[in-house]
This record gives sequence, structure tokens and C-alpha cells, in this order.
Amino acid sequence: MEVSADVAASAQATWSVLTDWPRQSEWALLPSTRGIGPTGGRAVGEQVHAFTGIGRLGFLDTMVVERWEPPHVCRVRKTGRVVRGASEFRVDPLGPDASRVTYAAEVEVPGGRVGQLVWPLVRAGFVIGFRRSLATLAAIVERESETAQPSLPDPSGT
Repeated sequence: MEVSADVAASAQATWSVLTDWPRQSEWALLPSTRGIGPTGGRAVGEQVHAFTGIGRLGFLDTMVVERWEPPHVCRVRKTGRVVRGASEFRVDPLGPDASRVTYAAEVEVPGGRVGQLVWPLVRAGFVIGFRRSLATLAAIVERESETAQPSLPDPSGT
């Protein structure tokens, strides 16, 4: 599964919000996703924990950073009981004030044969959810990038 969104902001600005784990709840798939980084999650071998769910109903999604190349690639190995596999965020510059963020996941489908049968439906929901999440992330980054830009003087002098 892979989804992307274009962002009207630099790769560095996009990376900064994307990898600010406690801020995931502002843009991530489920409303109660909260990034919890016991070791920071900013280097290979460090851990990231995220509670994913709605209210108290959810699960702890544990991850170990496998690749950390700011401001372009963060790959994690998902080690939890519910979600296993790998996921990767990539940020590609499209110019000085434009970038593309891509989320790719290799999911180990739980539930044996039943899980394999149901996965195509679940996958479709995840794709829709992650597209929406990345669009929300892009809007946040763009808004913050606009407010960080110094205002230019009015050339008319008024």
C-alpha cells in the first residue's frame, strides 16, 4: 500500500511536522493516535510507540526505527501484537517550496486465512484513511509555512 500527497512547503518543513511524533494526533488516521516516543524515535534502533484508536478503544502500535535519513526517509518495523510489518515515510523535494510526502506500508495481515480474505476491504479503508491523513498533514505544514514567512513590504509604498 502506498499513498502520496503534494505539499506547498519545503521538504524540511514537511519532515519537521511529519516526524514530530507527539503531533501525529493532529493529522494521523484515527483521531486518538498519539505518538509516544520512549527513546525519541529519531535514530536507527530507537523506538516509537503510538496508541491508535478512538477514545480508550484501541491498541498500542510499537515500532523500531530501521532507517533515519532526515529530511527524506523514516522507515520503521512495526513490532506490536496487532500491527506488524514495516512502514516508511518519504519526503521528496519538488522545489524550494514544494515537496511530496509518501507513506508506504508492508503489512503482515493478522487473522490467518480469515484475515487474508478480509484484507482487501480493510486495505481499501486504510488507503482512503491515509490519503485523508496526508492531506491533513499537508494543510498543517502549508499553514505553518505561510505564517513563518516574513511579510514583504508593499511595493506601492502604501
